[in-house]
Amino acid sequence: MIVTLVVACEIGFWVLLAAGLSLRYLARMPRAGVAVLLLEPVLELVLLIATAIDLRNGATADWKHGLAAVYIGFSVALGHSTIKWVDQRFAHRFAGGPPPVKPPKYGTARTVHEWRTAGKWILASAIAIGLLQCAAWYVGASGDISSLREWQTRMLWVAGINLAIAVSYTLWPKEPKKDDAKV
Repeated sequence: MIVTLVVACEIGFWVLLAAGLSLRYLARMPRAGVAVLLLEPVLELVLLIATAIDLRNGATADWKHGLAAVYIGFSVALGHSTIKWVDQRFAHRFAGGPPPVKPPKYGTARTVHEWRTAGKWILASAIAIGLLQCAAWYVGASGDISSLREWQTRMLWVAGINLAIAVSYTLWPKEPKKDDAKV
């Protein structure tokens, strides 16, 4: 049931996003579009409650519960930037908006961009790790929480990799090639 709910939440995210942006730009109903977009967090809340109920009803904590926590973490930390990214492209394509803003390619601006991106992924990992820890406490000492601990380790890897990428751009900032500088 939990995996199905995670998939339904992901599909629901994109359906709500498409509906909200369609109302905003195609139907010229910006307030209705915002109202639909504000329903996005309800999906994560439903998933959180369903996962807690499943664990409370005696389900063994396994990879599915870990996946739900990770999905919620990523949705909370990266959902807004994903909506903003899609919004720029939708507005440009269907409503005559300006071209989407591209991330900087070089120098300090690129380094700052990489740190912001890393911060979002680290936040997503921290939220997921926190939810996984809450699930472990919720299950208690009598249950098997090894799967939840494995997910926590994976999230530490995600955070570490993103931190390493940001540090690499700090230590070795990307510079334009000589051909790019002439343009």
